[in-house]
Amino acid sequence: MKRIAETFENLRNQDKTAFIPFSVAGFPDVNASLEIFLKLAEAGNVVEFGFPFSDPTADGPVIQQAAHTAIQNGMNMDAAFEMIRKIRTRTDTPIIFFSYFNPIHKYGPARFAATAAECGVDGVLVVDLPMEESHFLKPQTDAAGIAWINLATPTTPEARIQDMNHNGSGFLYYVSRTGVTGANGGLPTDLAQQCSKLRVLSELPVAVGFGIATPEDAANLRGHADGVVVGSAIVSHVATKGIGTELDSWLKTMTDSLA
Repeated sequence: MKRIAETFENLRNQDKTAFIPFSVAGFPDVNASLEIFLKLAEAGNVVEFGFPFSDPTADGPVIQQAAHTAIQNGMNMDAAFEMIRKIRTRTDTPIIFFSYFNPIHKYGPARFAATAAECGVDGVLVVDLPMEESHFLKPQTDAAGIAWINLATPTTPEARIQDMNHNGSGFLYYVSRTGVTGANGGLPTDLAQQCSKLRVLSELPVAVGFGIATPEDAANLRGHADGVVVGSAIVSHVATKGIGTELDSWLKTMTDSLA
């Protein structure tokens, strides 16, 4: 949790916006996935570690297919934690465990939180567990010192944002639009203004995601959001172009756009 706060504070002092890349554990295969996360940790300021789920209702076709592939490759909770252990030996970049609740419930909330903390996970984002149901896991992650990251959307009332200030920690994840993840559909024309307004209401740093696909998208949000999350575009790049130097170059363009 401390690493997240320090990262955002340091970037804010430098007038920079955090680059928060996402990928799916086990995609395109387990070994390549580890290499991808190490690249993301080097290029990004915070890494979102996506755990694959068979029914990812918040995700678009790119991440759905990646999750399906990862599950076929044998990715499970124990394998995911082993991968995080390996990542943590190579980097101090904060790691956010992004998951649906079903796999965590199956693994056991207390066991999940304890193992995540032991591996070096800094925060958890459970995409289908709203604030009213956070008691199913948050007491365990709080006890383990893991940040609890809430989701806000364009339709979230201001009063609920205030509640999230007290319920959450680490940062507030702002979903740029209704619908699912992915580049299709574009971004709202007033997204930068929405983020600026939310930063006034939120006591936590605001990171925005869903649909951010290009360096230009990211650059337009610099100074309006504290962080920019890029997921489907990375997964799509890996699926079509692999994990070689082209990925390194593309990640650098994203990093440079936020500097």
